[in-house]
Amino acid sequence: MKTQRVFFPWERRRGIWAVASRARARWILVAGLVVLLVIVVRRREERAAAVRATRATIDTAFHALIAYRADHAGACPRDWHEMVAGNYLRDLPLDAWGHPLRLTCPGRRDRAGFDLESDGADALPGGLDRVQ
Repeated sequence: MKTQRVFFPWERRRGIWAVASRARARWILVAGLVVLLVIVVRRREERAAAVRATRATIDTAFHALIAYRADHAGACPRDWHEMVAGNYLRDLPLDAWGHPLRLTCPGRRDRAGFDLESDGADALPGGLDRVQ
């Protein structure tokens, strides 16, 4: 005589679907996805905050350069130390990644003006992540 067995629904499945169908495995998978999402969003927000801080530094340095050029008949400073020594800036303007801002005088777009930018997180001049 044959004995009959009772199969629960999760016992008949094999492979990855057998594991994924269990409630505990689903919760672990959902928790892992939530953690991944939180990490991605946090990195994105940290990058956005660094760009905002760098733009604020560029704005401060821009106004200091305008004041310097007004006092020196339109001449540009040789370096940032000259701006600090002349009390136009408190300290060297650094971007959010700790790199000094890049000053190009005369500017590439406006020959009578100047260009002020950050090289970004990778510190490569003209890189794709620069902040202007």
